[in-house]
Amino acid sequence: MTNINRAPGGLRSGMIAAVVSAVLLTAAPTPATARVEEGIGTLAGEWRNKKDTVHIRTHACGALVCGTVSWASAEAEADARRGGTPELVGTKIFREFRPEGDGSYKGKVFVPDMNRTFAGRLTVTSDDKLLGKGCVLGGLICKTSTWVRVR
Repeated sequence: MTNINRAPGGLRSGMIAAVVSAVLLTAAPTPATARVEEGIGTLAGEWRNKKDTVHIRTHACGALVCGTVSWASAEAEADARRGGTPELVGTKIFREFRPEGDGSYKGKVFVPDMNRTFAGRLTVTSDDKLLGKGCVLGGLICKTSTWVRVR
């Protein structure tokens, strides 16, 4: 019987080194992940609409930023179902947003009660306010909504 604890470079220390290396490699952010997390910046967090009927949590989606519904009132759920979106919670509302460098983000906004996606812009106007703007026809017709940071 061999004692695997004895040799400094033996089996046990080799296994420990491999496990530690694997943990460090998976825990360390990749350059792409770091860029996305940096790109989220002040947009990071959970936001609610003005009527407090929908909450959206922002997150990285690939190299971009998205926002997914984390909570919705019964009224918002019913509106979404009538519009053709069967499940509102878990739906990506903010899609493919990228930082524009001026404190705003450009991407797509999905409107669940219309079941349609529009060009959009998100701008963090203060620590706890987010202005969302969705447009059609090249910006000819736009709708703006205010979101308040939940956390």
